[in-house]
Amino acid sequence: MGMDLELRHLKVVSAIAEAGSLTRAATGLGLAQPALSAQLKRMERALGGALFVRGPQGVRPTELGELVLERARVLVPAVAELQQEALRFSRAGGAPRGRPARFRLGGLVDRLASAHPEATVTTHTSWSAIELGCLLAEGRIDYVLTGVCGQSPPPAAGTGERLVWREVAVDPVFVMLREGHPLAQLPEVPLGELADARWTNVPGDGCFADCFAAACARAGFTPQAVYETDTASCVHLVQVGRAVGLCRATFPPTPGLVTRPLAGSPLLWRHLLGWHPESPAAGTAADTLAHARAVHESAAGASPSYAAWRRIHHAAGVP
Repeated sequence: MGMDLELRHLKVVSAIAEAGSLTRAATGLGLAQPALSAQLKRMERALGGALFVRGPQGVRPTELGELVLERARVLVPAVAELQQEALRFSRAGGAPRGRPARFRLGGLVDRLASAHPEATVTTHTSWSAIELGCLLAEGRIDYVLTGVCGQSPPPAAGTGERLVWREVAVDPVFVMLREGHPLAQLPEVPLGELADARWTNVPGDGCFADCFAAACARAGFTPQAVYETDTASCVHLVQVGRAVGLCRATFPPTPGLVTRPLAGSPLLWRHLLGWHPESPAAGTAADTLAHARAVHESAAGASPSYAAWRRIHHAAGVP
């Protein structure tokens, strides 16, 4: 199935051309270079040819790349101008009098719907944190609830827009094992004990895959295989014993599997809430952040394995 070309892809191509280097472009976009390289390859497959050639001085556009850049120089500023006009219109007039508030965000539905029963709550879900950052910068969603690996920076929109990001929580990454797995009885699973395992995880465009590979290397092995698929398929692969999974520590109890912390917490996940400082949503951002933190705390308490991990580590003075 081919990839549909979107505005964010044109922004990535423009960023690479402007930087003249995949490494510099990745830094500017807040991506690991392998993630940007993979994204560029997907775009090139969708467009039917190479967009850049590598040379001693960096990268330069091919003829096809020049064609795409020519279109991007027209489309990206035009859409940015439309976005600014729409935001000015929205900020000047706001919602019509008597009309309920409208929340548009990629998650955190139940609590906001309860707290604001008069509001319209719509969502947009994406595996791409970069796409969500672009939608936020373009004013197409009000908040982004996403995550990044360890100490990685928040997703960059690649638009020059100044976005606000606040940390909701930081969790260790857990492992999913089928019930009856030999390691399921351990309170914490050493990563090295899973050297012979096949793995499954949800996809993404951040640096998590690289950080996982590095953690495995520190544990003395290279993962045999990593199946990237949706959450339901990850759960199924674990339940039937085909793979072990990586998951957030707050993953809810699920029949047929258990979640366990990795010994020493070699991988961390930062939950982030983002918004545009000049959008109407900025006025309710503090309230929304409080709701997000409360939802996380509730989820942490509902996971027996995470609740146990927190009791042990907080008692030992680990934040």
